[in-house]
Amino acid sequence: MGKTYEGGAPLAEVVRSGFVEGFHRGSVVVLDAAGAPVAGAGDVTSPIFPRSSNKPMQAIGMLRAGLPLTDPADLALVSASHAGEEFHIERVTALLRGGGLTGDALHCPPDLPVGEAAREAVLRAGGGPARVLMNCSGKHAGMLRTCLAAGWPLDGYWRPEHPLQQRLTATIEEFTGERAAAVGVDGCGAPVLAVSLTGLARAFLRLVDAEPGTVERTVADAMRTYPELVGGTQAEDTRLMRGVPGLLAKVGAEGVIAAAVPGVGAVALKIDDGAARARMPVLVSALSRLGVDAPILTEYAETPVLGGGLPVGATRPIW
Repeated sequence: MGKTYEGGAPLAEVVRSGFVEGFHRGSVVVLDAAGAPVAGAGDVTSPIFPRSSNKPMQAIGMLRAGLPLTDPADLALVSASHAGEEFHIERVTALLRGGGLTGDALHCPPDLPVGEAAREAVLRAGGGPARVLMNCSGKHAGMLRTCLAAGWPLDGYWRPEHPLQQRLTATIEEFTGERAAAVGVDGCGAPVLAVSLTGLARAFLRLVDAEPGTVERTVADAMRTYPELVGGTQAEDTRLMRGVPGLLAKVGAEGVIAAAVPGVGAVALKIDDGAARARMPVLVSALSRLGVDAPILTEYAETPVLGGGLPVGATRPIW
């Protein structure tokens, strides 16, 4: 790879009152069931940070390193960017307690829930930011439990040179088929690895096509069985997995999402300016090229643009 992401092509337009007031650029790749590219736009071979879309591969790496979790619901939470709803926090707390730990052991920063309803509930109850409320706390709890099982130090478990992170890096590189072009610090403080959108789509396809009983299929099945734990009651990837049979999906910050359907293909995309409002319409357009259709996709085909609190336009795909 060895080159810098060049930016993408126009993928979506923003229409207000019949007037096009803006565009979102980005890159998107569509792979068929054999992993061959069948459509795309922008720069899909240079590295980007997939952010939380890397989490399923990180969960696989944790299991390989000895993460002692057998409940698929726990594995879904380890792969999650959760909304901070009560059922998320209860399960993260239980994961920590199972290792004799508390929220103080987490390295992710104190935060309020990313889910609007959950955030308001915390504030109404007089609460404030806490590490366990941060959307990556499930992943960090899984990292801690992995270190305990492997006999690795908890101190510095988030550092790239820690044995845990070395294992997770190797796993991401294996499944994407690429060497990480860069290692950054994600919003939660853990490492984030740069790979291409093509590599990311390839990894998701491998997860859904894996044989039953393999570690990668175990993670994919856990996420698809408990999608509310992966995101939240209203999260985009949660609703996609509920609404499209067999689909595996995971959003990432800065306008990233990856999705795959067994026997059909995979999609990975990034909206260059990080705008979430363009992400789902472009994904729906990409999935349509694989013949994927479901009522939930119709809901996400456009994102409403509001004026005076009422819909007056939409963000819609032009790719």
